[in-house]
Amino acid sequence: MCKLTKWTVYILLCKDSSFYTGITNDLNRRLLQHENGAGAKYTRGRGPFTVIYKALYNNQGDALKEERRIKQLSKSSKIKLTNNYLADKNEKF
Repeated sequence: MCKLTKWTVYILLCKDSSFYTGITNDLNRRLLQHENGAGAKYTRGRGPFTVIYKALYNNQGDALKEERRIKQLSKSSKIKLTNNYLADKNEKF
């Protein structure tokens, strides 16, 4: 029996109010990497982080396409995306 790996596209709010968008197949592990300075170069020194968006995908290819789409959005469009996500979760950004 083959275990299907889910991929997560996520957006982090950094302490300097910038956004970081990434993908992973283990969000908790990846967040620890970011917090410990072993994640993406961009996030080093920008923690602590808040996850303000996440979406699950069945395969890495679809997750990569969505990550690229999000990275191309303007900051105002990213704020709308994250606010819609957080509103669905009854949270505020």
